[in-house]
Amino acid sequence: MRIPRLIALGVGVISLWFLTSAAQADDFTLTIQNHRFDPTDITIPADTKIKLIVKNADTTAEEFESADLNREKVVAAGGQITVFIGPLSKGSYEFFGDFHQDTARGHIVVQ
Repeated sequence: MRIPRLIALGVGVISLWFLTSAAQADDFTLTIQNHRFDPTDITIPADTKIKLIVKNADTTAEEFESADLNREKVVAAGGQITVFIGPLSKGSYEFFGDFHQDTARGHIVVQ
């Protein structure tokens, strides 16, 4: 009887840690409009987990992609996605719109 209670307590503590980690992420917003990201550069603090909200104001889908960040996610026309990033070391991390690589480009700058 004692072991199931310890297991339940352990699961509860781990669940609380995950919820707290997600809740502590700073929010940043990136908008896609006219096949461009706005802003093109987002500055975030080093060693901090962030929540990046990507809103697509265009009438066509776009894909938020970054080899540097190991992220790839389609944003429907008029829709939005959430991407959790970090914590990251200081530096510059490129992202781009896979469907409009010539115009949809930007960087996450970590300081």
